[in-house]
Amino acid sequence: MSKREINLWEGIDVGVRKSLNTRDYRAASFTQELSQRGVDAGDLAAADRGQREIKDAWIPGVEIFARKVHPQRHRGLFGEFVRRDEGILARIGLWPRQWSAARMFSGTAKGFHVHPPSIPEDADAVDWLRRLYIDGPDNYSVRSYDKEQWDVMFFIQGRVEIILYDIRAGLPRRTMRFFVDGDNHRSNNNVGVIIPPGVAHAIRVEGTEDVIMTYGTSMVFRPEFEGRIASEVETAALPESWRKFLSL
Repeated sequence: MSKREINLWEGIDVGVRKSLNTRDYRAASFTQELSQRGVDAGDLAAADRGQREIKDAWIPGVEIFARKVHPQRHRGLFGEFVRRDEGILARIGLWPRQWSAARMFSGTAKGFHVHPPSIPEDADAVDWLRRLYIDGPDNYSVRSYDKEQWDVMFFIQGRVEIILYDIRAGLPRRTMRFFVDGDNHRSNNNVGVIIPPGVAHAIRVEGTEDVIMTYGTSMVFRPEFEGRIASEVETAALPESWRKFLSL
């Protein structure tokens, strides 16, 4: 190491040098990238789920699949969501009972929130969830789509960061952090996302553009099936003077 490298910060005040740090640009493992820094959704959609490293990092039940967005010159675009009898929803036997839309203003976020898994009355929660997602993950016929809320999300405009955190009883605590592009930003990150109940999820808008999304749910909306966790980011605090006035 040269003298210059050793004394790189000699021109900075001594009292400030101790607070300096540099960003770590070294390549991390797939698990670290997925759980900490975040990865492109397109990479997840194209990932070989049979690879050990990917399988060990993936949250059971989560699906991320590529979508077709067709440009229409001088007119706009046409984006397909999903076909009922083809693709991933047909394979897992899920078709939403309700479709909704949402707009997120730039600089805002949703969540974290979670939907409760349905546990049969005569079953132990840990045993049941392990049976569904660990022991027989491809046995889709035993899933209770009509008794629990699964989300199927699509993004039409803007860009978002999505964070998923598995908090189901008895399952590994895994985090998936990835970035999705809306249809107006054609890329490999135009994907659909399926989130099972028991997986906490948050969405954060990237950039200065509003986000428009549409999503299907396996059951009709019921407020009591939505648990809020660390969701204070959704509430804009009133100015202190306003709060003081309202407390009079």
